[in-house]
Amino acid sequence: MSKPPIPAVILVRVSTVKQDSDRQVTELRAVAVSRGWEVVEVLEETVSGRADQSERSGLHRAEELALTGKIKKVLVHEVSRVARRVSLVHSFVEMLESYGVSLYWHAQAIETLLPSGKRNPAAGIMLAVLAEMARAETETLRERINSGLAEARRKGVTLGRPKGSGATERQFLAKHRDVAKLLREGQSIRNVAKITGKGISTVQRVKAAS
Repeated sequence: MSKPPIPAVILVRVSTVKQDSDRQVTELRAVAVSRGWEVVEVLEETVSGRADQSERSGLHRAEELALTGKIKKVLVHEVSRVARRVSLVHSFVEMLESYGVSLYWHAQAIETLLPSGKRNPAAGIMLAVLAEMARAETETLRERINSGLAEARRKGVTLGRPKGSGATERQFLAKHRDVAKLLREGQSIRNVAKITGKGISTVQRVKAAS
């Protein structure tokens, strides 16, 4: 008698709406099929890798599924898709391990837990290195941006949007009518973010402006 497929969830994150997550999902689905894992849900986020945990609806949903025993694997394309903050990556992995759930990242084709359920020492070392590299990459990018801005100011370049180009509060609320409606109905900020697929920070701004 064949074993039932192992339930898994795919977690993908992009920083902007212009980025495409389809490739991540397609490749991870192919991995799941080849290894006998059943993808029960795909969690897609459009949020910065430096975002606070409170803004990460995908991580929260993964924790809910792990807590209720509905998944045994979380699949990501690379470690930076979990987060670019080392502390957040480690806390997420530790949370999963506490529920017996393994994190698989495709770039290195490695898991945090061995088939026995014990922690994979090699994955632990690689995870620490990759998370630190992601953090360093973000810091380098920030330094380059700040350096570029400083040089532009030195040359007298006007930075930022032209005056009057920013969206007014009324325009902002009109753009997010669905969020405002759900908030008026008494839905929590987190639930509204999940229902609409918008970031928690956006929902919070709508609530503050309403």
